[in-house]
Amino acid sequence: MLELIAQGSTTEQQTRILLADGDFLTIGRDPDCAFPVVWDPHISKEHVRLTCARESATVLRIEQSSNPLFFGGQTVDRCEVGPGDHFVLGHTNFSLFRADGASPSPESRTIQEVAFDPQDLRDVHYADAQKRIDVLTQLPAVIRGAHVNSELYQLMSNLLLAGITRAEAVAIVSLRNDDSVETLFWGRREETAGQFHPSTRLVRESLDRRQQTLLHVFEPSDAGSENYTLVADVGWAFCTPISGPATQRWGLYVAGHHDALIRQTGQVNSQLLQSDVKFTEFVAEIIGSLLRENHWERQKTALRQFLAPPIVDALGDELDTNILEPRECDVTVLFCDLRGFSQTVEDSADNLLELLARVSGALEIMTKRILRFGGVTGDFQGDAVLGFWGWPFLSEEAPLNACRAALAIRANFAEFQDYEGHPLHNFQMGIGIAHGRAVAGKIGTPEQVKVTVFGPVVNLASRLENMTKSLRSPILMDDQIAQIVRSSLPAEEGRTRRLARVLPYGLENPVDVSELLPPAVSFGELDDALIAEYEAGVDHFIAGRWEEAYRCLHRMPASDRAQDFLSTLITQHNRVAPADWDGVVRLPHK
Repeated sequence: MLELIAQGSTTEQQTRILLADGDFLTIGRDPDCAFPVVWDPHISKEHVRLTCARESATVLRIEQSSNPLFFGGQTVDRCEVGPGDHFVLGHTNFSLFRADGASPSPESRTIQEVAFDPQDLRDVHYADAQKRIDVLTQLPAVIRGAHVNSELYQLMSNLLLAGITRAEAVAIVSLRNDDSVETLFWGRREETAGQFHPSTRLVRESLDRRQQTLLHVFEPSDAGSENYTLVADVGWAFCTPISGPATQRWGLYVAGHHDALIRQTGQVNSQLLQSDVKFTEFVAEIIGSLLRENHWERQKTALRQFLAPPIVDALGDELDTNILEPRECDVTVLFCDLRGFSQTVEDSADNLLELLARVSGALEIMTKRILRFGGVTGDFQGDAVLGFWGWPFLSEEAPLNACRAALAIRANFAEFQDYEGHPLHNFQMGIGIAHGRAVAGKIGTPEQVKVTVFGPVVNLASRLENMTKSLRSPILMDDQIAQIVRSSLPAEEGRTRRLARVLPYGLENPVDVSELLPPAVSFGELDDALIAEYEAGVDHFIAGRWEEAYRCLHRMPASDRAQDFLSTLITQHNRVAPADWDGVVRLPHK
């Protein structure tokens, strides 16, 4: 099976087709052609006909075609192309490859083997240093710019031939898991010299057993040897490993003709090739480094779909998953939920996909703000997001960054309320923030795990989020977070307001609940003096002085809904605290 690839002047202008023995097709600009190349105006509507044989293809220019066929730099009416060969129509290059990359490997008798020591190569000087530097500077662009492997292999081969003047042929080789050798691509300086097959023995020795550059000098050509004619009089070859991703065993294979010295003595002066080997090892090192970088970037791109950026960064280049093992640590947990979502689902029962898109947009806002301030998204629960800070790395800024993320989420949702018709226009949110000890890391079963956080602090954050409905405040936090905000968060970023001492349903210990507020300039009428007045009312309320508490709370502006919670309780008891009052409001449900 062969593959024909057409490559235009840009990376987007590319198409390919698989060819089997006996296939016959027309190549041209006409979309009705079996292999259309519509982007090139210099290709005739029906330009050439191609007949595929087992190991080659015959290309014949159609008489009615007004444009030429180029092969080997010459204008021809007919040409025979094999794997690795190419022909040109207009401004488009057509390359033929083996679809499976497999090739037989003839073995001539090796008369000398030389292993190159990297230490010895360090002192070798290039006679044509500037030329080789010019070639090397093109490597990063070539590797990053190649969109398909076949294009990458061809460009790498061309660079090797340009940088090693003694080379008659080069190849990109690979050692498969079953130790068979695969020729990914080969190229020759003389296109008419015939096919080229790297030595299987040399590739295996270099990439597997020795894992270093290895040179073989072969016995001079025997014109009567059918096996040797496949090697087309290649007299020496060396193979250099590419230290790429761990799962790949690649190598650069460089070969050349016997020179007069080798023919007369039967020995090779390996020093003649030292600068070529040094150059090839440098190329292999650059290629390996860039391939590892590309491989790691692809892995990170895939991991980011499942893990937060701080976790991906913590894994390091070696993907050390030990850091994900669960451990106990101090964390700050943020729980963010959409308000009125159940009713919205009922109202949108006839268009659930549209609702899903809206909810996804809301979750994206929450997630982006958590990640922006260095948090980890631990879980999605329908219309809610769990974020946490303090793992995998401890940070004194964790509580403050959680508050910054919460304020940013609130600000975003507030913006949407001014734009009727926006997908998130009617969405409200509630946020609970708590700080304490928890277990964070990989949590789950042997069959399935997720990176999240577990412990009472998570339950508390969830309860605080639920309390935002009753306390009429978008962001609630426990006393530990409130104290940290009061002492460390600049007033121009955010403020706190103590709301009540509450015993959540199902918990044993009461919680001093505070509200996280934006700076005064963004909160309108509620200035610092009003916050102080409100907190004085809370002190009176806890102490049982409900008449004084009522007067303080009613000095708040009508737009402030938080005072409704305590004011309602006070009114229900005719502004007199119960006889057994202990300052704690007990919530009857979650």
